[in-house]
Amino acid sequence: MNRHAMMSIPYGDNGIPVYITCKDEKRPAIILIHEVWGLTDHIKSIANRFCDEGYMVLAPDLVADTDLEKVLDLRLQKIIFDEKEKLKHQTEIRRMWTPLRSPEFARQTIQKLQACFDYLLSQDQIGKIGVVGFCFGGTYSYNLAINQPELAAAVPFYGHFDHDDEELKRIMCPILAFYGEKDENLMQALPDLKKRMRQAHKDFNYKVYPNCGHAFFNDTNELTYNKEAAEDAWKRANAFLQEHLS
Repeated sequence: MNRHAMMSIPYGDNGIPVYITCKDEKRPAIILIHEVWGLTDHIKSIANRFCDEGYMVLAPDLVADTDLEKVLDLRLQKIIFDEKEKLKHQTEIRRMWTPLRSPEFARQTIQKLQACFDYLLSQDQIGKIGVVGFCFGGTYSYNLAINQPELAAAVPFYGHFDHDDEELKRIMCPILAFYGEKDENLMQALPDLKKRMRQAHKDFNYKVYPNCGHAFFNDTNELTYNKEAAEDAWKRANAFLQEHLS
């Protein structure tokens, strides 16, 4: 049996392309949300690793058939972390970020994630469902936690939390978040997020890795990858998921 495959799940007229692992095997499930770069081989490799750890993984391509897909340029994946090169490509970078700021894009993305959750719920062999996401995916991991009360656990890697207190109160699952110390915007926002989570009595834990920046888990980007931090985060994420999805 092929344990790793592309398929489409129901959504709108065209469906959602997803990479799925360990389908039809009795196990808990993870929705794995990619970085802004889409469903890359790097994300598929993470899905395969989670499969080996005992999970069915559904990794949707959330930029397929969107305005972002039309302007997505994988060349920029490394350029944006090189300050000199970043200055040379400001026009392309701004063009790429623009669709992400659209309320319609956010609405559709949340709907697609709900479709992924509903698909997993429809599978008889699936147990509890968690979410893991990176950057863009970390941000939308928080979104799914807000919008899906049956979610069992959320693991956002360097995601933004841009939600009011009423939305925060809707979170029902435990959260384990990962950050890099040099990721300045997220570091500035973290103390307030921690305070608000505590005041709302949410199960929120986090780990900040020293001498790391954004995308420290991405081993395909030599400008950001930190092997020691990535390996430690992987162990912590798996222990957390085993605790809450088993």
